[in-house]
Amino acid sequence: MAGIDIHADDYALTVNTSEDMLSCMKRGQLDSISIVPNMSCFDECMELLYASIPSLPFLPKMSVHLDFVEGRSLSGTEQVPLLTADESGLMGLSWGGVFLLSYLPWKRHAAKEQLKIEIKAQIDRVQASVIHAMNLAKEHGIGCTQHGIRIDSHQHAHMIPVVWEALTEVIAKERYEVEYIRNSKEMMGAFLSEVSLWKTYRPINFVKNRLLSFYSYRADRYAKAHHMEQMYLWGLVMSGHMDYDRIVRLYPKIVKKAEQDGRVLEILFHPGLTLPEEVTQEIGEEAAKDFYLRDDRHVEMEAVGRIRMLA
Repeated sequence: MAGIDIHADDYALTVNTSEDMLSCMKRGQLDSISIVPNMSCFDECMELLYASIPSLPFLPKMSVHLDFVEGRSLSGTEQVPLLTADESGLMGLSWGGVFLLSYLPWKRHAAKEQLKIEIKAQIDRVQASVIHAMNLAKEHGIGCTQHGIRIDSHQHAHMIPVVWEALTEVIAKERYEVEYIRNSKEMMGAFLSEVSLWKTYRPINFVKNRLLSFYSYRADRYAKAHHMEQMYLWGLVMSGHMDYDRIVRLYPKIVKKAEQDGRVLEILFHPGLTLPEEVTQEIGEEAAKDFYLRDDRHVEMEAVGRIRMLA
């Protein structure tokens, strides 16, 4: 599927989430995945991936899924007090809290410096595991086309100005070889053109679409300046319920637009289901109820399994 990247977020969010995603990977259904750096199950989930590599048809590309909303700080409360809730190191910011840090002048500089510390810690942790996974794939003759570091984030927080600045400054200082940063730029026209589907979308997702589109121009400029492929994302307006029935209706228009504009199309799914017993302090109770525990995640798993038939 040239120009199309079938992607799944949230590997290492929980063990069951990861096992669901691994089942998709074993069937060769995912081109890329994102790995959450800061959950207590990280090591266990990565061991599951390592053990599965010999049975994979290919190793998907792997991104660092930066997370400032859930999990625990990898840097510790002493170094990043603005990002944490208490001495235990639990992340203490909502998405709105991260957003506000961009526009509070008396906190912005300190927030950016603390974000830089946490971003480096999260990138380094995941990238060490990615390199190990790639080496295992090479040993077992399993193909993998990844070369550099790939970066995205939970709830697209890296698109928020103070986070974006912190991220790009860390990349420059550490001289990371980055091949991809997600640009959460989703075209609106295809969704508006299907009037019969309007009532099936959550209004808040249109707000997210517009806000992230506003921030996407700096990501476009950065990609161009650093010789990265330009991209569109599909998975904001339909976030939480990327079902096959709506995908198949919108697919021709969205793919055609991406081809016309010369952009890679990343189709974003969340096919991993969290079990009730896996919900801990590291996962927000509201997010668990509204998103992680919902059967919609298996709806998305079904869609992942069928989407290649559209090509």
